[in-house]
Amino acid sequence: MNRSFHAGLALAGAMLVFVAAPVAAGAQEVHLYTTREPGLIQPLLDAFTKESGIQVKSIFIKDGLAERVKAEGTNSPADVLMTVDIGNLLDTVDREVTQPIQSEALAAAIPAHLRDPQGNWFALSLRGRLVYASKARVKDSAITYEALADPKWKGKFCIRSGQHPYNTALIAAHIVHHGADKTETWLRGIKANLARKATGGDREVARDILGGICDIGVGNSYYVGLMRSGRGGPDQVKWGEAINVLLPTFEGGGTHVNISGAAIAKHAPNKENAVKLLEYLVSNEAQALYAKANFEYPVRPGAPIDPIIAALGTLKTDTVDLRAVAKARKTASELVDKVGFND
Repeated sequence: MNRSFHAGLALAGAMLVFVAAPVAAGAQEVHLYTTREPGLIQPLLDAFTKESGIQVKSIFIKDGLAERVKAEGTNSPADVLMTVDIGNLLDTVDREVTQPIQSEALAAAIPAHLRDPQGNWFALSLRGRLVYASKARVKDSAITYEALADPKWKGKFCIRSGQHPYNTALIAAHIVHHGADKTETWLRGIKANLARKATGGDREVARDILGGICDIGVGNSYYVGLMRSGRGGPDQVKWGEAINVLLPTFEGGGTHVNISGAAIAKHAPNKENAVKLLEYLVSNEAQALYAKANFEYPVRPGAPIDPIIAALGTLKTDTVDLRAVAKARKTASELVDKVGFND
């Protein structure tokens, strides 16, 4: 009887160890759903794992991230939701698949206008919407976004599609600053200045400036890093070297930026580890890795900036409410169609 009793205890103990083991293992992992290309963030995830011992299991979701998490419901394994673009990030909040968190580390590292007051989302890096200008033909050293509609640029301006998210965000920011009516007038002025159809990508703006098709255009800051670093090949080095880069501002404001950011999933099974990951991503170490890997501006003030991007000048970030910008994007898109911007 005693032998049977002790054998039973031993078996029960073994079963407890067996059951507890997966829980302990689960506590050392975090699941990341991300719309960012895996290669762009893997160095940061590897560094986090090396420092914390927490394994990051990431799933790349090109489209429909919020919809997927919503459909998975309480069974979703997602802990962290990472997106590019403020609109996509706010979509996760609007679809109620995030949860608010309070973190002294995040509040200390991220300026107030780059995080949700309720703690539902946090910016992790920035990209500025800048002006590319011909070194050979443009002498201006400063410019405002409003001045892009000046008739002096007639037949000299290049830009990608007005419906591209980079541009609808910029147009939406103009709406927040000046209202829809003035923004429509501004868009008509820019359309009248176009040297070619609004098409292609940001790097093609630099290419066409080199080719003499246009003298000035709009492009994101990190593309300058990609071109001038040689990552895009020798032709793109020539494109990047053909332009001066101006950091435009809104009248009475700053330079328009968009963000990559993240939120904690509503049903995160590893919430504590998820918060640790976000806190790591705004550390000086991680912010420097962001800058090096992606040529993006750090969100943390004072964090190292890649030398190519730092050489562009000091970024004075526009402090308008990014939530207001995101809400104005529908109107921005409608204005693009109304003025026939892409025609």
